Amino acid sequence: MKQPTRWARIACALLLTSLPAAALGAASDIPHAWPQGVPTGEELEAAGAVIGEIAIHTEDVFDPERPDESGWVYRTANKLHIVTRRKVIRSQLLFKSDEPYVHRVVQETERILRANDYLYDAVIRPTSFDGTTVNLEVRTRDTWTLNPGVNFNRQGGENSGSIELEEKNLFGSGQQLAFGWTNDVDRESIDFDYYDPHFRSTWTRFGVRYSDADDGETTALRFDRPFYALDTEHAGGLFLFDTQLDDPRYAYGDRVGKFQHDQQFYEGWGGWSAGWENGWVRRWSAGVTYDRNRFATVPDEPLGGPLPEDRTLVYPWIGFDILQDAFEERSNQDQIERTEDVLVGFRAGGRLGYAAEAFGSDRDAWLMSLYAQDGWDLGNESSVFVSLTGSGRLEDDGLRDAVLSAEARYYAKTSKRTKFFATVGGTVAEELDADDQLLLGGDTGLRGYPLRYQAGTSRALLTLEERYYTDWYPFRLFHVAGAVFFDVGRTWGTDVTGATSDGLLKDVGLGLRLGSSRSAFGNVIHIDLAYPLDGGDDIDDVQFVVETKSRF
Repeated sequence: MKQPTRWARIACALLLTSLPAAALGAASDIPHAWPQGVPTGEELEAAGAVIGEIAIHTEDVFDPERPDESGWVYRTANKLHIVTRRKVIRSQLLFKSDEPYVHRVVQETERILRANDYLYDAVIRPTSFDGTTVNLEVRTRDTWTLNPGVNFNRQGGENSGSIELEEKNLFGSGQQLAFGWTNDVDRESIDFDYYDPHFRSTWTRFGVRYSDADDGETTALRFDRPFYALDTEHAGGLFLFDTQLDDPRYAYGDRVGKFQHDQQFYEGWGGWSAGWENGWVRRWSAGVTYDRNRFATVPDEPLGGPLPEDRTLVYPWIGFDILQDAFEERSNQDQIERTEDVLVGFRAGGRLGYAAEAFGSDRDAWLMSLYAQDGWDLGNESSVFVSLTGSGRLEDDGLRDAVLSAEARYYAKTSKRTKFFATVGGTVAEELDADDQLLLGGDTGLRGYPLRYQAGTSRALLTLEERYYTDWYPFRLFHVAGAVFFDVGRTWGTDVTGATSDGLLKDVGLGLRLGSSRSAFGNVIHIDLAYPLDGGDDIDDVQFVVETKSRF
């Protein structure tokens, strides 16, 4: 058989790389089973095992040893991809040779590695144990990290897209670099983004971003060392953000006004912790924040409501976080055929700060934020997760810009290939700043309606979904699943634009899901047809939605 020419190989590989990012996927072929004849992780720890050799194997996107991945297209794609360097993997290990084997630390290292976009999966297993020393193998598989080409999304009756060149594993270093053109419902912009999650092979993160839009520009810089592991005792960093853009206002799916928003946000912080203690981690943090917001009219554009009041808030703050070490490895929960590290336990935290005129603020105010989440296994392969978030300011005349949100998610396996999913959530607000809107529409879960369709001071949304996972694996490029769904929601109250709710809105629909495993750019692509059951003549009979999301 005549072999393809060099140019045909390159053209085919470029075709592969230009597929929609979430359309590249494959199941992991890294074995997760514990090797036979070796004690379990808990037994190794109890026996006082000491870590010996640590072998690191970084595998390419496609496995040429598999007959179904040995074709020239796959081999050419591998040649165009630079495999993650071993030293990048080694720098993220929480253990070293000659240290005692601690099973929870090995499990946490797997979670840290899998959290990288440029890795599809990571597994750490012992290869031998002589009664004293245990040798370990770290095995990872890369994702495709180069994204040259055109991206397209459609939701709520509006299109958005971009032309960009993005690399999420620059020369196998784990660094990210992107620049390109973006055009969405709000603005057109030229963007540049650089991010190094392990600056100079440390746990320090460094990132810069610049965006030049048709209505302004944005500059951001981040330099910090996070609480990267459960045993991390110290953290801290600096974040600088400066932007001037035109913020739109929406009512009934239409833009009814805009205003110029000039924001400067600077924050420095430090944190400390005693690390992991009896299955729990407690962390304290403190910092200082400068948040200055200025507003102005846009020439020849309506405001669509009152001009927001200028704000300057300068405040020290203290924060506290608590985390239960209760993670489980799962599959087909929020993604498709991918190892997911799910927290089935409690996590909560909050901040309290005080802005005073003596510090340079334009008012005295307490600033508060909080979050909490928990999860439970209910048996019969079903589980429920709840979360709560809140934020606001307490000024002399009461609460301002206060928002409280709650959500519950329920999963239940209904057969070998199907799963039922339900989520219900709600948000209430008190004295929102005039630059904030509480919106509901095609971009916030009500898929049969235009984006930003309803506005108000509170909202609620219920989604019911039956998911079907096929065994269709075309060309070993993506896993295929589907869903039928029902959404119902509404808002209450009068928005800053004067808009009021249209009442309860419902839609039904069906969708196609393409699960990504070979791509670092989003995990699931959604293609939905949603049919609105309420609304007026301004609502299309069907909404066609295409978007890339991190969840099913």
